[in-house]
Amino acid sequence: MARFMYKMIVNAIVIVPLLMWFTEATFWSSFISGIVLSVVAYILGDQIILRLGNNTVATLADAALTFIYFWLVADWMNWSLSIGELIVLTFALGVVEYLYHRYLGRADGGQTEAAR
Repeated sequence: MARFMYKMIVNAIVIVPLLMWFTEATFWSSFISGIVLSVVAYILGDQIILRLGNNTVATLADAALTFIYFWLVADWMNWSLSIGELIVLTFALGVVEYLYHRYLGRADGGQTEAAR
């Protein structure tokens, strides 16, 4: 549970300010959208893809998920998120996810592919 909370915190540190800066999103709408993304990314990226693959594959999957998710959320919430801003958000969160996966590998004693 601590790993999941850590993921939510570091994702929120990136997502909330960027969404509030790039769009007209409120704190709460960007926070909630970040939590939903964190839950989905934790289940798909960290619990399934990272265990089956490696850090690179899981990071790319998380980045693709981030891009598609925020593209759809921005359309649904009527946010003015341009493709360039979406790429910046995806890249920033991709870096965070890569470092998070490395943290998971070190926390597991380097026994997983995430340490690479």
